[in-house]
Amino acid sequence: MRARPLTFFFVLANGLSWAAWLPYILSQNGLGVWDYQFPQILGTSQVLGVLPGAYLGPIGAAFAMTALVDGRPGLRDWVRRLWRWRVAGRWYAITLLGVPIGMLVTGLAFSGGQVAAPSAAALSAIVPVLLFQIVTTGLAEEPGWRDFALPRLQSRFSPLRAAFILGPLWGAWHFPLFLTEWGGYPEASWTRPLVFLGFCVAFNVVMSWVFNRTGQSVPLSILMHVGANTFASVMWAEMFPGLDGELALIAMGSGAAVAATAIVIATRGRLGYAPSPADSSSGHGGMVPSACRAKYSQDRPMIES
Repeated sequence: MRARPLTFFFVLANGLSWAAWLPYILSQNGLGVWDYQFPQILGTSQVLGVLPGAYLGPIGAAFAMTALVDGRPGLRDWVRRLWRWRVAGRWYAITLLGVPIGMLVTGLAFSGGQVAAPSAAALSAIVPVLLFQIVTTGLAEEPGWRDFALPRLQSRFSPLRAAFILGPLWGAWHFPLFLTEWGGYPEASWTRPLVFLGFCVAFNVVMSWVFNRTGQSVPLSILMHVGANTFASVMWAEMFPGLDGELALIAMGSGAAVAATAIVIATRGRLGYAPSPADSSSGHGGMVPSACRAKYSQDRPMIES
């Protein structure tokens, strides 16, 4: 496990979450094998059905692997990134406003002209849902995917390759949930998980860029992640009634792909990554080859400010 921390992190993250989700998948909220229906909290069964597995998986695996591989110094670094709120204000604007604006433009492009004004109830729900998502989805996932996995991947591979490795793994972690109400089962088609996977790959490129440019700030990653979730769950159906679940995912994936392509071109594939001395320590999963360090040192002035 110490020799392959990334491998065992992904195994633990999936194994712990999927095992905890099994009762939900087998219940009447999923495949219907188990004659039990999860009670609803705040209007959804996902609080009791999905959230426990989410907390056990990425964040639990990241904590366990960091403690095993890096000990207390590694845990301190891991927790420090969780509290890295002191970031330039423009990045909060990009994170909190850029994602909804991008999704709004994408929705307009795919809606066929069917656009409606959001209701007062939807507008008033944005902030509460955002805060709820921060302490549920954001806190459960981002300490694992971005805080633990991404720095280690970037210390071994180029930033773009690291993003393309993490994106599919992040998306595939959700796959069992497509057998439940979370994924629209049983009405959803078999292609929906694949469309969702494409969205995760593209959106992860955008998130990797924000993570790198904000000094590896996990709170900003959380805000970007839950900002997309909140707009999709609260505003999407209100404003674009013609976009059903399948088409909505296609629209979101297309918008994320456009943004990811623009970032890759603008940063020449570096995604804002500027390695620090910590990247060559064991805390990020091994030494960076000296040739790569020299290349990044040469290219660093070219990274956008």
